[in-house]
Amino acid sequence: MSKTRSEVLDESRKKGIVAAGSTAGAVAAGVLLAPVAGAVAAVPAAYFAWKWWKHRAENGIRF
Repeated sequence: MSKTRSEVLDESRKKGIVAAGSTAGAVAAGVLLAPVAGAVAAVPAAYFAWKWWKHRAENGIRF
């Protein structure tokens, strides 16, 4: 059974929060610890951002 529009939007919101949180953590690690730590932390942040972007595009959600 397919999801309703509100369920898709809720899922997108959750994916966006994860992407934003991991990006903020990567920036904080880069500023507070070391640029190398920020670069390592940026890898999962980029992955989560890509998953969020792809989810929105597949479901026709505008930015």
